[in-house]
Formats: sequence, structure tokens, C-alpha cells
Amino acid sequence: MKTLLRILVLLCAISLTAQNTYLHCGKLIDTKSGKVLKERTIVVSGNKIISVENGYINPANTEDITVDLKSKTVMPGLIDMHVHIEGETSPKSYLNKYTLNDADIAFNSAKYAKITLMSGFTTVRDLGGSGVNVALRNAINAGTVEGPRIFTAEKSLATTGGHADPTNGSKRSMMGNPGPKEGVVNGVEDAKKAVRQRYKNGADLIKITATGGVLSVAKSGQNPQFTVEEIKAICDTAKDYDFHVAAHAHGDEGMQRAILGGVKTIEHGTLMSAETMELMKKHDVYLVPTITAGKFVSDKAKVAGYYPEIIVPKALDIGPKIQGMFGRAYKAGVGIAFGTDAAVFYHGDNGKEFGYMVEAGMPEMEAIQSATITNAMLLKMEDRIGQIKPDFIADIIAVNDDPTASISTMENVTFVMKDGVIYKE
Repeated sequence: MKTLLRILVLLCAISLTAQNTYLHCGKLIDTKSGKVLKERTIVVSGNKIISVENGYINPANTEDITVDLKSKTVMPGLIDMHVHIEGETSPKSYLNKYTLNDADIAFNSAKYAKITLMSGFTTVRDLGGSGVNVALRNAINAGTVEGPRIFTAEKSLATTGGHADPTNGSKRSMMGNPGPKEGVVNGVEDAKKAVRQRYKNGADLIKITATGGVLSVAKSGQNPQFTVEEIKAICDTAKDYDFHVAAHAHGDEGMQRAILGGVKTIEHGTLMSAETMELMKKHDVYLVPTITAGKFVSDKAKVAGYYPEIIVPKALDIGPKIQGMFGRAYKAGVGIAFGTDAAVFYHGDNGKEFGYMVEAGMPEMEAIQSATITNAMLLKMEDRIGQIKPDFIADIIAVNDDPTASISTMENVTFVMKDGVIYKE
């Protein structure tokens, strides 16, 4: 009787508001408890979830909308902590930086943003681009462009010749001497200035390239590229602006320097040692594994001409090792944050990461939690996204099957709601 009364009161309250949406969910993943619930109704008003009810509740008003997801599994919108929304892999990628204008990049990024959203990722962390990513974030927030909620690092920070030095691969007359304004750091003062420049440019966080990388036009994919003092200066300055710091790292020494310097996430982590895993746990640093990117580059490195020759041995060496490292890190108890490095592979294939994580030993529910409640916490959004719960933002997706029984279903998202707006049904 009390339950019936509560529902009647709820329906009366809803009837006094604007149009509401009722989602009839066959299965609903409770990311907080890690349980799959059956036959629930999610009531959405505006951009907020106002109620989650047992059974299928019908609207009180004729203008309200009912969405039939009774044959689907419903869950919160997914969060990818490592994408590059401005571009996408192709044999022309290295030429594009000399031929594409900012306007070209902007139009392309709008396309990739929509693909990402339609794949079920309602929030992403963009870890480095040209600065167009800031404008894209603003356009999405303003409703001008369809795409995920973006937290962007604007331009990644590098050392001279490091993984994110924008002039790598250029002829000498075009190299110049990029500095903090362009995201290139040499010394503690440069480090501070580079962070402040990112703040000025509109960034939400900082990304550093703590080691060499696979796809940069440079010889090493793993050597350390910052001193501990430089990283500490970056992290200390970032705190002044309420930024966290993400560190690209393949080599073990560079990871250890990044952790000791104060970063919050290690991206890739390919050659991580057991000692570094313990250091990550001690300092509460999370691993963003990007297994999909590793597999993609190792495959494409076998295609003649896809990458410049200097990149091929790095891709063949580093790419295949990420999944095994992830399995060891997970078993060792390292915190895992879902992230893919989309753009290194094709946007929209982000969901493949779930299968690779499960294949390496992570249970299906924990993989989903890494892409929801864990990432929401790291973004300081844990009271707004990552769960289907009253007063949370209505970021809601659905897949055809129960992912705890068939994780591959995460590659085919069939329903997408972001901020209470249905984008895919």
C-alpha cells in the first residue's frame, strides 16, 4: 500500500511538470552494486533522472513519452578516458598536419564526436590535439554540435623532440624552437608556464608524454622524457587550477617518474614492472590501458606504407604487449580506468576494449564499472554521472544483450540518451 501511495504521489508531481520520458527497461545495470536488475522504469524529466521504479510504470500524462527497452539491457552512458577527437588514423595522418586548416580539423572532429556519442560514450576525456578540441567542447555544450561531454587537455605537453613535440618529423627549416606556448617543456619554469598556458587556452586537465611514443616520428617509444622535477612542477601547478594530470607512458622508468611527480593516471603502461604496479597502488594512480590501440597499431604496422618506417618497429614491439600487461596489473590490484586511445584506431570502435579487458581476466561487470563509476570519480563527477539514480544526469544507453553474459554486445549500442535528449533509438 505504501509503495502504491508513493507511486501515486510521484505521478501527481510529475504531471505538474513538463514532458517526461519513461524508459521501460528489461534489464538495468546498477553500476554501484554491480547487479543486473530486471523490469525497471526510469523516469526522466529535463536532463535529470527523477525516479527508478520497480516494474513498468505508465505515464500519467498523454504528452509524456514511453520508450520500450523491454528487450534490452540498460546502463549509464559510458565514459572513455582517452580519446583524440580531432583526428583519426589513416596513411595520410602525418601529411594532414601540414595540409589541414583548423576549419578542416573542426569539421572532421564534429563527425568523430557524433560517431563517439552514437557508440554509447556520453562523456570522454580528450588527451591532446591542436586546440580545436576546446572549441568542439564548447560547441557541444552549447548544443551546436552533437557529441559527448568533453573534458579536454587541449595540447599535450612534451619535451623537445618528445612524443608530443608538434615539430617532430618536420624539415629543419620548419622545426623552429617551440616552447611552453606550444606545449614544449624544458625545465621547471617552462613546466609551470606550459600548465598556465593550457589554463589560458581553456583546458580542463593536463596531459604529459612521460616517455616516447609509438606513433611519433622519433626513434624511441619508451625512453623517459621528463625529469621528476619537471613533472612535479607540472602537477603542483596543475593543482592550483584544479587540474589532474594524465601521463602517456610506455617505458617503466618514465612511469615511475610520473607517479612520483604526482600524476593521477598512467596511459598505456605497456612495459610496467611489478615494482611500478605497487607504486601505483601506493600513490592511488590509475591505469588507462588502451588495449584496442595496441592491437590496431601492431596489425597496421604489417601493412606496407601505412606508417612511416621509423614507427613500424615500435608498433610491432609495443602494441602486442599492452593486453598482457593489463592482465597482470589488474590481478595485482592496480586501479583500472577505462580508456581506448580512439583515433589511433577508428572512432566508434571504442566498445571493443571491453572484450579485450574481459579476455585478459577482468570480469564483465568490473569492466563496465571501470567505464562508469570509476571514471566518473576520476572526473569528480561521481555525484552526477556513472549511475542510473535519482538526481543524476540522464546519460543512459542500451544494448541488445546482457553484457555480463555476452560482453561483445557493448560493441553495438542501440539506444543513446545524453542530458535527457534521445540521440539514438
